[in-house]
Amino acid sequence: MTLSAPTRPLTARSLLLALLITCIWGVNFVVIKWSVHDVSPLLVAALRFLVAAVPAVFFVPRPAMPARLLWGYGLAVGVVQFGLLYLAIQLGMSAGMGSLLMQTQAFFTALLAARVFGERIQPWQATGMTLAFGGMAVIGALAGADVPLVPLLITLVAALGWAVSNLVVRAAGNVNMFSLVVWSALIPPIPLTLLAVLTSGADHVTDALRHAGWGFWGAVLFMGLANTVLGFGVWATLIREHGAARVAPLSLLVPVFGLIASALAFHEGFPAGKMLGAALVLVGLLLHVFGGRWWSSAKAAAQG
Repeated sequence: MTLSAPTRPLTARSLLLALLITCIWGVNFVVIKWSVHDVSPLLVAALRFLVAAVPAVFFVPRPAMPARLLWGYGLAVGVVQFGLLYLAIQLGMSAGMGSLLMQTQAFFTALLAARVFGERIQPWQATGMTLAFGGMAVIGALAGADVPLVPLLITLVAALGWAVSNLVVRAAGNVNMFSLVVWSALIPPIPLTLLAVLTSGADHVTDALRHAGWGFWGAVLFMGLANTVLGFGVWATLIREHGAARVAPLSLLVPVFGLIASALAFHEGFPAGKMLGAALVLVGLLLHVFGGRWWSSAKAAAQG
């Protein structure tokens, strides 16, 4: 994505817009859980991307990137990240914990970038990863009816798919993210629909499409338009105006809104062990994102 220079500090209006988008993204996990209750999660994901692509693709220019990278991004995000996330939520992953565990993509991204691009993992990143993976170990050790182990593992693979897509964006260079989101949404619907047919049967797919009510289609429109097109459109604009360093850390509010929305919608409980694991993951994320600033401030204070 091309950034405008110079960027300016966040205004009250921009901050409210950022809060609105992170709230939408957090609530989206609740909408996902509701939408996959009786319908193949792979079909729901396919419909979400179809709505995100059409008709927006007719009004948005194609991103300036090689076709192989566009396809790689579309498959990583659409099939691996969201296809598996929807599946994990249908299999029992709670909306709140799903919104939190998906943020582990930040750690997977750092690890993959170190392997692929030779980027050095900084001390605060390593500490953040250790805390977060410790938190996931606590959650995994307590896996049961509340956080089943298989959906937990599938969610982590989905987060890995998100990390792969981040590396694709890095390889593409200065690409317009909104264009990339819209055009890449053309790619997942066909493979996701085929997988839905293979796993659930053609009759289930056709019956789901034929008998789905207005509530289901409203959820699909929310996921495709509000969550994807509006969400990424506004987010890309905020980053262009104010810079990624100011805007990107606000995405840590997504699991906060996700956990709150899940608690309100599904009365999701938080026993002590689960709260400890979630707290470790969240602290690890904070350290991963803000640790560089804290590290520099501490060094400056020590030298001054």
